[in-house]
Amino acid sequence: MKKILSLALALLMILTAVATLASCKKPEETDKDVVKVIDVKLTEEEYAFAVAKGNTELLAQLNTFMTKIKGDGTFESIINKYFGDGKPTAVTSAAEKKTDGSQLIVATNAAFEPFEYKSGDKYYGVDMEIMSLFAKELGKELYIDNMPFDAVCLAVSTEGGSYGEGDEAVSVEGGICDVAAAGLTVSDERREILDFSESYYNASQMLIVAADDTTFDNCKTAADVEVILKGFDKSVKVGVQNGTTGMLYCKGDADWGFDGYGFETVGYDTGALAVQNIINGNCKYVVIDEGPAKSIVEKVNAAN
Repeated sequence: MKKILSLALALLMILTAVATLASCKKPEETDKDVVKVIDVKLTEEEYAFAVAKGNTELLAQLNTFMTKIKGDGTFESIINKYFGDGKPTAVTSAAEKKTDGSQLIVATNAAFEPFEYKSGDKYYGVDMEIMSLFAKELGKELYIDNMPFDAVCLAVSTEGGSYGEGDEAVSVEGGICDVAAAGLTVSDERREILDFSESYYNASQMLIVAADDTTFDNCKTAADVEVILKGFDKSVKVGVQNGTTGMLYCKGDADWGFDGYGFETVGYDTGALAVQNIINGNCKYVVIDEGPAKSIVEKVNAAN
């Protein structure tokens, strides 16, 4: 009887140990990716910073500064922090906005990693680090005005304006910010109200899909992807971040040269929220800029 009890206890201990080891496996050993990026560039774009139309003094200062940091290695170092093995530097915004000229007031949408994002009360990202250094170059305090992306250009322009439709329309006062730094794509439409700095980054739109979706796996070019997208009707929902180039690409815009598609384009406040809705089953795909696409997918997969 004692031998039987001993064997039973030994077996129980082994089973418990196995269960414990199974529960302690590293995430990479048990978790599977839930979303992926289709590595095909759908567009070719340029990012730049922007100031109000006619603000030649600030634009000249900004271009001179960008030339300086590109020449001395500072710009390359910042890029390496977000696309290489460097360590991001936290950026602090002044607590209150001042209108006495002592601050560089930057309009951004801090939901566009790796160009601008927040962790706690600190800002991070390529644009935020550049703007922090630019403020110091000017001898000014940095104030970051974090707002919906739709509002960024309007807040820097002299006249302002509104975005949204009907009861959901939002009015934005113009001239309340000095610089737009929000992973901003240069376009003729935006040039009507803003003056752009020299471009600092080549960007493109990319497609995010569920990890087990093989629809686009054999696509090698933008044309390959577009053939498939053109075959979708309103029963297919594609998520985008409101006000971005991705939204214009999907809906179509003559000024940008985008024909648009027949699927339903669904706008979200952030790209991360759009991607989460792939997981939730509320949309099928997401179109967003390459840098944020890869950052969002990496984080979403790590969290699931």
